[in-house]
Amino acid sequence: MSRVSQAQALENRRRAVAAASQLFRERGVNGISVADLMKSIGLTTGGFYKQFPSKEALITEAAQAAFGDLDLLLASFDTDHGDHDTARGALIDFYLSAEHRDQPGTGCPTAGFAGDMAREATAEEVRETYAAGVEEFAAWLSTDANDGLPMVATLVGAILLARATAGTELSEKILESTHKALTAPSSTQRSQHQVGTGASTPSSRHRE
Repeated sequence: MSRVSQAQALENRRRAVAAASQLFRERGVNGISVADLMKSIGLTTGGFYKQFPSKEALITEAAQAAFGDLDLLLASFDTDHGDHDTARGALIDFYLSAEHRDQPGTGCPTAGFAGDMAREATAEEVRETYAAGVEEFAAWLSTDANDGLPMVATLVGAILLARATAGTELSEKILESTHKALTAPSSTQRSQHQVGTGASTPSSRHRE
């Protein structure tokens, strides 16, 4: 039996990371065993331990790969829309869509890995990888008004709830109402409009 070439070994590793990145988001890190993961790409468990010292090491690489895919997606929104504010709006449209809700395996890793990061006693390196990815996502979503973290928290919370209630009317309502809230004019914009048009605010009417 011939030995696996270095090039083939690297390709096997890439495939294992890609499969883990998707399956961990779909099923959770404890929802799939090393044996089942390797079987999904036609390799043996023995081949896994030739590539990775532990499952935790694979989780770290899988999370890195997933956030790398997210970076590429965000870059594509910027490229396609030119203006970053428009790109941010398009991202919100996609994020709160039925398509994204129903395809967690290829969806945002901020949501896909959130449950495991909260529940599991994961290695420090895994948690640091996740936290760094969340911060980069928030930075892309940031505006002059905030650092993007409120937007991340809202988007991720909404998609997790929508997935948890998938198949019910509530799931659709969560997506629709969150989208409406995030894309409506800000309170500051409304106030500026009211001042410009001479309209009184509820508080000003009360003072009168």
